[in-house]
Amino acid sequence: MRDTQSGFDIRPAVLTPDEAGRLLADLEALSGRSRAGARHLMNHPAVAAIARDPRLRSLAREALGSAAIPYRATLFDKSPISNWLVAWHQDTALPLKRRRDVPGWGPWSLKSGVLYANAPASALQQVVALRIHLDDSLQENGPLRVLPGTHTLGVLPHRELESIADRIEPHECTVPRGGVIAIWPLLVHASSKSRMATPRRVLHIEYAPTLLMDGGLELDVA
Repeated sequence: MRDTQSGFDIRPAVLTPDEAGRLLADLEALSGRSRAGARHLMNHPAVAAIARDPRLRSLAREALGSAAIPYRATLFDKSPISNWLVAWHQDTALPLKRRRDVPGWGPWSLKSGVLYANAPASALQQVVALRIHLDDSLQENGPLRVLPGTHTLGVLPHRELESIADRIEPHECTVPRGGVIAIWPLLVHASSKSRMATPRRVLHIEYAPTLLMDGGLELDVA
């Protein structure tokens, strides 16, 4: 799966529809979730179980070229009552156990009690996200859009993202329920607002070969 050219990979039937439905039912019962979803779910039993499922671990291992450890999970819930547009961006912040002043890391921030720092390309290239689709992702409900190949460009200044989007043809990642998209953090991506009355829910789980980053920084399992 390690697609060094496009920076993403779509697998349409990793979970069965019934498995996706059971996972969704477990996530619907989350306390403290907002209408838009929930962050820091790795301690949730159902999320921890699916993150360590051999099928997911195999996909992550394929992507990273070695054994993979899940360390962060986020539920995205796009619906008519929580509908949003996401501009072109890269995912550059990583959750860390403690702060160390290491060259190339920062600025630092605190989100829901978890410490984050923007990471250098050398660290982000060791990470892959698996996006488990709990509903069909269609052209009408704000699917993930990506700019193929942009994960090879390093960490980009915000001012360059729109100009890159003008030069590269975007790809809309439509995926059936139970399908998975593997995406590298530095791939420039976005999504539009949904135009449907039904929700589009995605469980986004991130993996790395090790929790130990350069300079003694350690990923927080969140």
